[in-house]
Amino acid sequence: MTTYESDIKTISSGEEMVFGILSDLNNLSRIAENPELNEKVKDLQFDTDSCSFGVEAYGRIGFRIVEREAFKTIKLESENSPILINIWIQIKEIAENDTKMKLTLKAELPAMIKMMLDKKLKSGINAIADALAKTLSK
Repeated sequence: MTTYESDIKTISSGEEMVFGILSDLNNLSRIAENPELNEKVKDLQFDTDSCSFGVEAYGRIGFRIVEREAFKTIKLESENSPILINIWIQIKEIAENDTKMKLTLKAELPAMIKMMLDKKLKSGINAIADALAKTLSK
């Protein structure tokens, strides 16, 4: 598996609030208007446990929440994708209204696909983490 990790992002909110928003994917509609993210993904669709979107030069991909650990971790797995992808959202409150967040993406990428998507996945995971951090900060 190939692993991509975002930088650690700082969110000016408590971990309980951050977890509450991220653990219901309907709330991701708040980031749908982010111009940085809109450059990378199109046609975002959400429900409580799943989301899907179009990625240029790749097609439509979806994710479903497979595990929630209160106030710490949300794990997602790809759906309708020829490639197995897992995403972990890790959050940790450092102080009141100071929560750190990191996204980790692990994928079973064939060599040819890795060559095509490597740079996009590296920049994409950080773009998503940036968009989430900006949206979740008070």
